[in-house]
Amino acid sequence: MAPVFYGLDIETDTSVDGLDPRRSAIVAVAVASSAPDSPAEPRVDRVFDDPDEAVLLRRLDDHLATLEPGVLVTWNGAGFDLPFIADRARHLSVRLGLVLRPDPRLAGRRAPLAGHRWPYRARWYGHRHLDAYQLFRADVGASLGLACGLKAIARLVGLPPVEVDRGAIHELSPAERAEYVLSDARLARALALRRPATAVRAVDP
Repeated sequence: MAPVFYGLDIETDTSVDGLDPRRSAIVAVAVASSAPDSPAEPRVDRVFDDPDEAVLLRRLDDHLATLEPGVLVTWNGAGFDLPFIADRARHLSVRLGLVLRPDPRLAGRRAPLAGHRWPYRARWYGHRHLDAYQLFRADVGASLGLACGLKAIARLVGLPPVEVDRGAIHELSPAERAEYVLSDARLARALALRRPATAVRAVDP
């Protein structure tokens, strides 16, 4: 039986340095299990955007603990989203069910996250992790010469992304930010599901 796939994506505070967890807070996290072109399903399509970052992280962790165990699909989550979440939780003394294991064999999209040497394999409670960026980079990116950004791959296969200025997330309204982070989570999941057999084999051990 195929596992349940959940998309996960974060947005960070770009008013300072949205790429450095030592300086920037998490402002939104989405967990999604519906298709990009379908109505959101409130039970599992959730956006956590509490102004209090510690509350946001606790609510996210509580939500993941209640979901049927499956696979959390991210896009570059091995090198960015998950270690960023772990760093912010540590900074705020928030305990999470997230467990990270560094793996130098994973190639990142860019230099490692500030304060880290390598990307990570991960689990979060009963959920395993799949970095769909790694999945596409290994063959599609190599064969077509693509950088494998989420939006570029989504457009390539006909999935319409929500586009915003990535350097100005802090200027979005709460509704615009929620739409954007949920779109990215749904796209990551949808792209993994385009290649189900390969995706299952690529899930973190």
